[in-house]
Amino acid sequence: MSTPPTPPVLTPVGEGTVRISWTREESVDVVRREIAAALLEHARVEVWVDPDDEAGQRVATWSGMRREGVARGVTVDGDAVDRIVYARLATDVPAETPEGFRSLLNSFLPRKRAISQMLVRDEADRVLLCRLTYKQDWDLPGGVVEVGESPQLAVAREVEEELGLTIDPGPLVLTDWLPPWGGWDDALCLVFDGGVRSPSLLDDAVLQAREIREVAFCDAAEVRERCADFTARRVEAALAALGGTGAGYTESGR
Repeated sequence: MSTPPTPPVLTPVGEGTVRISWTREESVDVVRREIAAALLEHARVEVWVDPDDEAGQRVATWSGMRREGVARGVTVDGDAVDRIVYARLATDVPAETPEGFRSLLNSFLPRKRAISQMLVRDEADRVLLCRLTYKQDWDLPGGVVEVGESPQLAVAREVEEELGLTIDPGPLVLTDWLPPWGGWDDALCLVFDGGVRSPSLLDDAVLQAREIREVAFCDAAEVRERCADFTARRVEAALAALGGTGAGYTESGR
């Protein structure tokens, strides 16, 4: 006769919180039932799963636990390791409902960072660039889109915060994919049309001191001189797309 699998183990780890563990042979149904029973007495049930344990990740997910992130360098059996943290709260919407299932999927499906920038030109076709405090390269005005924020509204907010200028963004000019680089995950950079403006626009600029050193309208040669290669390529690609001679999608400006 085969030996039945060891039932899941619940270990208190804090007030109202228990951590569940199970053997590799355990089924989703058993883990789901144990979690449901534990939530009758506890506010939170969590599990730490080895990033290499794909089966454990599947069981955690389909038993209704939401992925919360990666705990780095936690101590397990005396070793510093990384563990994916999944948890279910007593107040979570049931996973079998449409809202609960969407929330479950949302917890582990990929998310991509978005950056919104604005392409502002003057009558001489020079481009508005910012010299940043945290790097030597110049860049288009803009910044990271906040969670739940419209990219178009985000670029207007960033320009107002960084330069003290109120400019209504026009249509999307370019979508530029940025590959992982220097500790950053990949991202999508969305460049919106800021229109043609008089150079006197900068007379009203109020620079955010902690981020912006300087701002100027730059010609093509200055763009190449002052910007990182991938930024210069993005500016050139955005101008080409705006003029109808280039694609609306690039990867690192190409």
